[in-house]
Amino acid sequence: MRFGNLKICITCLAMACLPAACSDELSTVSLGLDPVYRIARMQKLPLSPALTGEAYRWTVTRPDGSRSLAGTEKDFIFLAAEEGCYSISFDIIDPSTPYHFDMTVNVLHEEVEYSPYISRVYEYCPAPGQFVNEMPKYEEGDTETDMALKAEEAISGKNDVLISLGGFGGYVTFGFDHTVVNTPGEKDIRIWGNCFYELLQPEKKGGSCEPGIVMVSYDANCNGLPDDPWYELAGSEYNSPATRHNYTIAYSRPHDDQTATPSPDGFMTDMHYIAWSDSEGQSGYMPKNAFHQQDYYPKWISDSSISFSGTLLAPNAVDMSGNGSYYVLYSYAWGYVDNHPNEEVELNSFDISWAVDADGKHVDLPGADFVRVYTGVNQYCGWLGETSTELCRAQDLHIPEKM
Repeated sequence: MRFGNLKICITCLAMACLPAACSDELSTVSLGLDPVYRIARMQKLPLSPALTGEAYRWTVTRPDGSRSLAGTEKDFIFLAAEEGCYSISFDIIDPSTPYHFDMTVNVLHEEVEYSPYISRVYEYCPAPGQFVNEMPKYEEGDTETDMALKAEEAISGKNDVLISLGGFGGYVTFGFDHTVVNTPGEKDIRIWGNCFYELLQPEKKGGSCEPGIVMVSYDANCNGLPDDPWYELAGSEYNSPATRHNYTIAYSRPHDDQTATPSPDGFMTDMHYIAWSDSEGQSGYMPKNAFHQQDYYPKWISDSSISFSGTLLAPNAVDMSGNGSYYVLYSYAWGYVDNHPNEEVELNSFDISWAVDADGKHVDLPGADFVRVYTGVNQYCGWLGETSTELCRAQDLHIPEKM
């Protein structure tokens, strides 16, 4: 039996209306549930009974004897991080056809050990930027699928090769070979970037801090694809008056024959390189600098414009020189990728319990199957270029790192 990619299909037989006298004689086959299941830890077991009623109740008793209400919908997904024998009780609460059914779920250790690190990149969709088409490297003819595979090769496992997400909104979507379980009171995911503090005043936690926002999705439809709702992990700036929610920006592909407008100091080879406009009525340009002369617009994208939406953080850069020659990008307190140096483990770790929906309301998620990181700031810092989140690795903190 192979548990690593275990998928459990439960056949549900359509039932006609049944009189109350028949409820005690229903077989487990007609109910669509089995009395005993075996499943690997951190894998989902979807349970979908064939019978219906006015209300439902799923109760789980854990190996330690603790018992709790686990669900009140008709369908239920069982998920456990710890091995052991779990008891599940299912009740149909209905005056005409009440029903009670008990089942046992044996949660086993996986046959093939899980990796604590990224196993797959589902999407790589950067916004324009000075490292786009280079991190990872675009080659003529590469498609969106090719670039996602290159990003996967870069950041999966412990490969630790940086990828760039470009300007605001550019993102990558990745996952693990299991569900990252939301463990109460603990951080769940750690993500590495390339942030560093500047040497003169490191205590102020400023330097090259390019904050990226984290979103998570739970595979509720169990199809293995990132097509379920997404939830933002609300960081320290989520409720700041300076933060803009539901922000959208659109970037336009530069014309091949457009005339470049260099800056007087020579650092910018085209001040009007990529035009952008946003949902707040603002517009501007992403310049091309002298240090990166490749195309900044993703070359595998054929559309003449691309747009991104999300939460916009306030600019975090200060021009310490006053003339554009020395910028310091200050970190936010917590909750963002590429926002603190990697050795600051706690500040680069994330709790699935921070999840909020589009209206900012807290959401209780059992775990996360998909993680998305996107650049959260729209700013340009002279010769340093646009602020763009970079990352190179992520880890499920509940699976120990192998030495």
